[in-house]
Amino acid sequence: MLASALLGSDQARLTVAELVAVASVFGISAGAARTCLWRMVCNGELTGDDGSYALAGRLLERRQRVDEASRIDDVATPGWDGRWELAIVSLERRSAADRLELRKAARSLHLAELREGVWIRPDNLDPQRLPASRAVLDQQCTHFHGAATDITADRVRSLFSLADWADDAGVLIEAMDVQLGPRKRDGSTESFRYEFALSIAVVRHLQLDPLLPVELIDDQWPGHTLRSTYRRFDHAFKRRMDGAFRRT
Repeated sequence: MLASALLGSDQARLTVAELVAVASVFGISAGAARTCLWRMVCNGELTGDDGSYALAGRLLERRQRVDEASRIDDVATPGWDGRWELAIVSLERRSAADRLELRKAARSLHLAELREGVWIRPDNLDPQRLPASRAVLDQQCTHFHGAATDITADRVRSLFSLADWADDAGVLIEAMDVQLGPRKRDGSTESFRYEFALSIAVVRHLQLDPLLPVELIDDQWPGHTLRSTYRRFDHAFKRRMDGAFRRT
């Protein structure tokens, strides 16, 4: 919960008082929150400075993925030239931990598993994105770039689970629209908890958007609507958070 609060903060830094106040809404005592913060610092997940905490290590990279996922519509992306990016496992032997690490890294980079040991996606994203995840692929895989004419539209939909992602996006858009309505702003603790959980759910779902080029998605793809709705929802939620906790 503390990590989520920092991931959602504009500056990715909050004071101890702010973090303790947010924790109290979820029934977490001040002592437990402070102990957790100390442990996160020891684990390299946070840095502490002058009574405030900021993200570090894997959580900082996660913040970068969150920012990319929520603001991708605002970033100019080059047109897709039809080429695909392939990462093919080249190591003869890998441990279970290595396999899991590669799976996490590939998914963070929005690659889909074509078959065992072969990960693929359209070559339409910045090749330097998420350097830590890219380093995992570089260590275990050989990279290729080229045409993939045998991948049909149906295969793309299956590989990237487009129907499931779109259905879940529609549910989240509707939930945020309801919360943005004037009748739902009751200021209660229960409402804050719900909006906090909803914000986390939306951000997680945005990170699963395969970010395919427009040539491979239909006109009703809800990615843009989910992002624009989330930005309005996030702005309103952070205003509530500021008013409720930053005076403490």
